[in-house]
Amino acid sequence: MKKLSFKIWMLLLVFIATTIVFLVVLTNFLYEELYVQHTESSMKEVAANIQRTYDGGVVTDDFIKQTEDYNRFSNFEVFTVRNPRELSACLPFDIDYDSLIGAEERAQLIDGKSVKKRGFESRFDREIVSVIYPLVDENRLEGIIYLYVPLTKMTEMASKDVLFLVAIVSLLLVAMAFISLKSLQRVLTPLAKLKEAAISMASGKYDTRVKEESQDEIGELSQAFNQMAKSIQEEDDKKRDFLSVVSHELRTPISYIKGYGEAFEQQLIPEEKKLEGYSLIVREANRMQKLTNDLLTVARSESKEEVASGPLVLAETIREVQQLLQPLANEKAIIFTTLMDEETILDADEQKTKQILINVLENAIRYSPNNSVITVSNKTGKKETTISIADQGCGIEKEHLEHITERFYRVNKARSRADGGTGLGLSIALQLVDIQKGKLSFVSEVGVGTTVHITLPIWEDLFE
Repeated sequence: MKKLSFKIWMLLLVFIATTIVFLVVLTNFLYEELYVQHTESSMKEVAANIQRTYDGGVVTDDFIKQTEDYNRFSNFEVFTVRNPRELSACLPFDIDYDSLIGAEERAQLIDGKSVKKRGFESRFDREIVSVIYPLVDENRLEGIIYLYVPLTKMTEMASKDVLFLVAIVSLLLVAMAFISLKSLQRVLTPLAKLKEAAISMASGKYDTRVKEESQDEIGELSQAFNQMAKSIQEEDDKKRDFLSVVSHELRTPISYIKGYGEAFEQQLIPEEKKLEGYSLIVREANRMQKLTNDLLTVARSESKEEVASGPLVLAETIREVQQLLQPLANEKAIIFTTLMDEETILDADEQKTKQILINVLENAIRYSPNNSVITVSNKTGKKETTISIADQGCGIEKEHLEHITERFYRVNKARSRADGGTGLGLSIALQLVDIQKGKLSFVSEVGVGTTVHITLPIWEDLFE
């Protein structure tokens, strides 16, 4: 697998090569357009000016001499000859007349058109560009004006600045290489650290963190990694706490059942104490059963299974739950006061909604004093209704209020055995409310009581 650094270096090399090719193409283009084309245009202008001085007829010696005089002050070599074959005597290099002026070129000259030639001349070791203008009278080619100039090489044009350009380009490449190296280190070093941190996380070291050194995308990636690591560590801590509490909650009833079972097996319990022993075994078995049922409910709610929601009459559901919990309330002489809107119909799952109400009401009964009142009411809006369950219990301190829906969280750790709860009731209620797209909130005042607000969607077909 190719590394990212290799890919970036290859990209830079491609960029540099593309730049060099572009510069070469651009230089050749400028050479042809600015120098060669300008030279050809100047030669044509000179030839046209000389051609305009021709009055027709035989080319005179004076006309030829006039051209020679002009040649002394021109940047180009200019010749006028009556017969094109005479050019070989005028030029300092060999010329092939047939290739210079063939049948096609001669026809162009007779038509009064100019001819342009370009080719390499070994004597000059450079290209020669030439222009031929005709001297025509009554469709007869009386002579030609021939101009030529050796083209200056591109390297010669820049000969004075070649070393300077080479030095500048070299410095530029060194600077680009240095900047690229630093940029790569700036990008790849944090990525390497992220890779090491990810490997460390995979080995179980969830406290691993990376330093957030920048505010760019790499910094955002580091920040996201740290947030992920924190979440994983928190979940791992919760899992450890969860297993620890579950094992602790199960250890006690198992110890009671095992101890009394062995005592019954060895006939160590007097007859008058057996009923008490049986009752304790049943009570601890019920505790284990409730704990396992709650754990199963937690597992199911975490699986985000689909909710079979439908129309559910709220007041009737409240009455069914109160009837189910009435024996538990009677043990403490607690009275239910119900102020429900009989027309409110929920869009909810019946079993899950009942489980929510049972868990909240059980918790209210457990922490309410004897001879107190628990009030259940609701307030319905356009799309949802809020069920309020208010008790007259001891209340919850503010610092504990935001944690009471956490698994196995207890405000008073000493009451874990006395009240008989598993510490999962409100956690399960919150999960079941979330599944049904509702809200669960708490308002509490120490010494006054606690009110639980359960907000659930209502069946909207009634309002359509």
